[in-house]
Amino acid sequence: MRLRCLKALLLGSIPVLLLACGGGESNVVQGNRDGILHYGNGSEPQGLDPHVVTGVPENHIIRALFEGLAVKNPYTLEPEPGVAESWDISEDGRTVTFHINPEAKWSNGEAMTAQDYVWSWQRALNPAMGNLYAYMLYPVRNAEVFATGQLDDFSQVGVKALDDLTLQVTLNERTPYFIQLMDHYSTFALHRATIEKFGKATDRFTRWTRVENIVSNGAFRLKEWQLNRRIVVEKSETYWDRDKVRLNGVVFYPTENIVSEERMFRVGQLHYTQSIPLDKIPVYRAMENSPYVQAPYLGTYYFLINTKRPPVDDVRVRQALSLAVDRDKLNRTVLQGSNVAAYSITPPDTLGYYPPKLFDYDPEKARALLADAGYPDGGGFPPLELTYNTSESHRKIAVALQQMWKDALNIKVTLSNQEWKVYLDSVTQMEFQIARRGWIGDYVDPNNFLDLFITGGGNNNTGFADPRYDEMILRLAPRAKTREERYAIFLEAETILMEQMPIIPIYTYTSKHLIHPSVKGLPSNLMDSLNLKYVWLDAEWEPEEASD
Repeated sequence: MRLRCLKALLLGSIPVLLLACGGGESNVVQGNRDGILHYGNGSEPQGLDPHVVTGVPENHIIRALFEGLAVKNPYTLEPEPGVAESWDISEDGRTVTFHINPEAKWSNGEAMTAQDYVWSWQRALNPAMGNLYAYMLYPVRNAEVFATGQLDDFSQVGVKALDDLTLQVTLNERTPYFIQLMDHYSTFALHRATIEKFGKATDRFTRWTRVENIVSNGAFRLKEWQLNRRIVVEKSETYWDRDKVRLNGVVFYPTENIVSEERMFRVGQLHYTQSIPLDKIPVYRAMENSPYVQAPYLGTYYFLINTKRPPVDDVRVRQALSLAVDRDKLNRTVLQGSNVAAYSITPPDTLGYYPPKLFDYDPEKARALLADAGYPDGGGFPPLELTYNTSESHRKIAVALQQMWKDALNIKVTLSNQEWKVYLDSVTQMEFQIARRGWIGDYVDPNNFLDLFITGGGNNNTGFADPRYDEMILRLAPRAKTREERYAIFLEAETILMEQMPIIPIYTYTSKHLIHPSVKGLPSNLMDSLNLKYVWLDAEWEPEEASD
């Protein structure tokens, strides 16, 4: 018997793909017809204010709603025009002039201006804002001293509206990656009148981001937000490049449980999953015409260490914990060989940069260091807690480390599972000893990983502070005349970081998604960068017939 519904191939207990059979139309079938993408987004977003949030789930939605001066081409990752139709860079590399597209508009129909960026960057850098990504603008002259409260006069910061359509930015030094930063949401312009309608400019989590209030400027506008259920965006009719946007909308699902997310994909509720359960990877790999897509990814999975809390305030303890982690075994068993063992924060071959490797799995040395710290054979070792956010894969990794540390060091570690928002608060307030963390590059340059750990950096969250490290990252590297000189400085800085061990790197990411074959215009790239402007759905797609 031949079947029209896609149930046919079974491998283990998992059907190859996913269309609902007999229970009415699936989201996928309906979405293909209506141009609506159904997207698994990992977690309920903390919020939608680009100057407040820091997470990946937030990023996906914000980038649908807002657009920067430049955007990344998803095929090449090269910057291309966004709100700015062009830009000029001075010969010395210190002055960048952006020319605003006269067709760029807010979702309420108002024209965008260069002054929108002056006001928004002042907000982003205001110390009262508490923007953890303020440092993204530190290449701008006097941005850092303003953000740290050493300068009150924002007119001294190197950003100026020459006229409505011309924005001039003066940099401290030549910054090769500066145009890439314009695609990061922390640099986006926000609608001043809307924000000030609901409080002071620096107020956090006000009503301005609600469906009925928000004014944005991206390819999509916010249509619906049902907490912990879904966020719906629809194509914006005021977007300057709307004729090239082929999707009519996107439904984001906060599918924190990746097992549930994979199940939703199988039954036709999702076109795209944010991740995939580790134990399902071999199954999907074995399928013919598999929807499983894996690709190199500019990111590192690691554990933050609160260097202000005992017993991990002792560098010997931190080093012992790292040396006792068998990363190759972890990748081979728990991770199904889907990632690459990491011994540094920066992924290898980041634009030609290779980080130092100062250690390997060495349980004997780990025990010696722990004994030297006053805990021979783990004796007298105080309570130690590892915190992670709700996810089956995070839990499995945490359990594996817990067992490795028990086996190698004879110490007991308790695990603390926290919901996403609680976890973010714990990390931000440094209310942890060891916490799971992942960093995905915002631009393709080693600086994006190393500037995480400058003193007082919004995403440092370790207590690590080293004046020499700060000097190299913030002063010396930007002044380097060649890439080779710059990378040598980075190598020295990263050596300091990995000797002090405020983090325990675990693996370099790969992106892992289930993607329905009807989804087009979604290439794999090093940053796993999704520009929904390019995505479209094949309304003519039908499952292959199969025999029973």
